[in-house]
Amino acid sequence: MPSPTDLIHAVSADLEKIRETAPLVLSLTNSVVQPLTANLLLAAGAVPAMLNDAEEAVEMLRGGTGALLVNLGTVTREQGAVMQTAVQEANRLDIPWVLDPVAVGALSLRTRLAEQLKERKPRIIRGNASEIMALAGYSSVTKGPESTNSSADALQAARELALHTGAAVLVTGRTDYSTDGRQVISTENGHAMMSRVTGVGCSMGALAAACAAVSSSPLQAAVSTAVLMGIAGEMAFEQSPAPGSFAVSLLDSLYSLSPEEVARRARILPL
Repeated sequence: MPSPTDLIHAVSADLEKIRETAPLVLSLTNSVVQPLTANLLLAAGAVPAMLNDAEEAVEMLRGGTGALLVNLGTVTREQGAVMQTAVQEANRLDIPWVLDPVAVGALSLRTRLAEQLKERKPRIIRGNASEIMALAGYSSVTKGPESTNSSADALQAARELALHTGAAVLVTGRTDYSTDGRQVISTENGHAMMSRVTGVGCSMGALAAACAAVSSSPLQAAVSTAVLMGIAGEMAFEQSPAPGSFAVSLLDSLYSLSPEEVARRARILPL
């Protein structure tokens, strides 16, 4: 198990690699969050691409995409087919992809689709506690896309899901947990205001894809995602303690985040 110091150094290294290499992240994501997702990727140093056509998605993947995000937030049957095609091509090209199973367990179409996609080798699965529990086959209760379970409630489900799929699972909440089924790493960065702005969680899935494009392992990418997003949220609240301005400050904070700030603020604990 890496030490907290080693993990923090790896987080900073992932941030620097994103800024140096500017990986292109193809984001098949929901219509509510596209502007924030695109701007957050740009703030981190990555390059966003938003498409809804299967043919164009395949062309984009073949053209040098660094990672793929599949977010089920406003999925339709037609978009589900695009996602299936994109995942197949990403796997063929060995491009890492991230599954964000928004509101899975609460609605039937996305639940069926997520059950299929989880079997197709995502590198990272990111979700709140209720989503991860539902995807792992546990009973859970959701309120729209929001979780009524704590992240700790989902830890066993996350470990089982990771072992079943081979993915690193990132459960987000007051405490974030990253696991590959064997190792579990908790991170305690972030602020409650992050839950008051639409799209922050979904944009975190996009950041996970950017991290997956450069990181040494899916587990490290999940940890880096939690720490970078959490610290940016803390910094944003210090500047802008209300939802409207907070969303802007979140982008500014991620853009200006330094390795020194990561080392000072990161709260990581291997369990």
